[in-house]
Amino acid sequence: MADTYDVIILGSGPGGYVSAIRCAQLGLKTAIVERERLGGICLNWGCIPTKALLRSGEVMHQMKHAKDYGLAAENITADLDAVVKRSRGVADQLNRGVTGLMKKNKITVHMGTGKLTAPGKLEVTGEKGTETLEAKHIIIATGARARDLPKAKADGERIWTYRHAMTPKEMPSKLLVIGSGAIGIEFASFYNDMGADVTVVEMMDRIVPVEDADVSAFLEKQLKKQGMTIKTKANVGAIEKSDKAVKVTIKDKDGKEETAEFSHVIVAIGIVPNVENIGLEDLNIEPDKRFHIKVDGYGRTNVPGVWAIGDCVEGPWLAHKASHEGVTAAEAIAQELGNKDVHPHPLDRNNIPGCTYCHPQIASVGMTEAKAKEAGYELKVGTFPFIGNGKAIALGEPEGFVKTVFDAKTGELLGAHMVGAEVTEMIQGYVVGKTLETTEAELMNTVFPHPTISESMHESVLAAYGRAIHI
Repeated sequence: MADTYDVIILGSGPGGYVSAIRCAQLGLKTAIVERERLGGICLNWGCIPTKALLRSGEVMHQMKHAKDYGLAAENITADLDAVVKRSRGVADQLNRGVTGLMKKNKITVHMGTGKLTAPGKLEVTGEKGTETLEAKHIIIATGARARDLPKAKADGERIWTYRHAMTPKEMPSKLLVIGSGAIGIEFASFYNDMGADVTVVEMMDRIVPVEDADVSAFLEKQLKKQGMTIKTKANVGAIEKSDKAVKVTIKDKDGKEETAEFSHVIVAIGIVPNVENIGLEDLNIEPDKRFHIKVDGYGRTNVPGVWAIGDCVEGPWLAHKASHEGVTAAEAIAQELGNKDVHPHPLDRNNIPGCTYCHPQIASVGMTEAKAKEAGYELKVGTFPFIGNGKAIALGEPEGFVKTVFDAKTGELLGAHMVGAEVTEMIQGYVVGKTLETTEAELMNTVFPHPTISESMHESVLAAYGRAIHI
């Protein structure tokens, strides 16, 4: 007899395990299937352990500048093994936390590799053999993996993906990072703070290309100031790997080629959804144009009873977006099963914040200035620099700014973009504002605490309408 549930979730990342908990809260008999570790990539190999690494890098950076604060710290060194051990300890602690949450919510965990064999049926192969599970609804939350560069397959020795970069066997002396999205820039920032000679190559005309152009330009200037080499509109050519180094040919924006030798290379050119060998073809589940799974705003696929969320569907590919989708799908399933007290809403991608935890941090939500212009809006744009903020100066972190973009006709907040200290903690203020459909009037009339860096948010709004106080 097959084990039978109301809902089975395939994958236990921040989309899968959150969805499982919400299903359980709604009274649904729920199971989750995981082939590696509860918490998925984000908790074990992504968001959380990288932030632990970056915190070590941040402390290292501050120690190197101790004299700026009237302090003395000499002969500063890093124990890379200890830094990595702390990072893994943080991940392990949270893994145990998710395990506890599954028990608390009476969610059955099946460890193994899952495959859809028919609508409502999932075959799970694990250490104890193969078992068949059945459910009225199945949510696919299989996530994604790092995209390989065909000419530079990651080997964990000289050529790394993010997973190798989190548990390095040795400290890079001269590091090449291919790709300047969030993952690439975060690792570039960490290893630069730890003392490596870092070069970043980006094929687009600017780093972190999804961000506002002003943020990209400011971040590039700051990273160069910290000692990084940044090459934009550049392409990687031949790559020759030896036991001790990697020789790489790089073509710059003028078409000039140069060959340089690096101790290690990190490939950070995007992700590939984990959609192979899970039974999608057998059930004729429709993919989208990027080979992700096609879903509606609630996570439904074209096959009744089969849902998908997270990195295996349309982006942005962010943990918090996956969690939100997981809750939405859980509530939509409960509604289909007769619960009249839940009222799920489709995901609004315009209100999903993006954060990159480099030094300085960057954070954003909504449209960039360029995208808003392309969309035909008449704009009011305000920018306020951290150098005008008392708390930022007192912290010794005056490098940064906040930029807000408004619809000049209606006052709608179209987008907000930040770079500087702790902006990843501040962006949520604008996210709440956008979700509540706030205009400039409400933001102007909000009282911000003093002294805080968040006052720069208020000043940026005022600046858009010619009312900034401290510039």
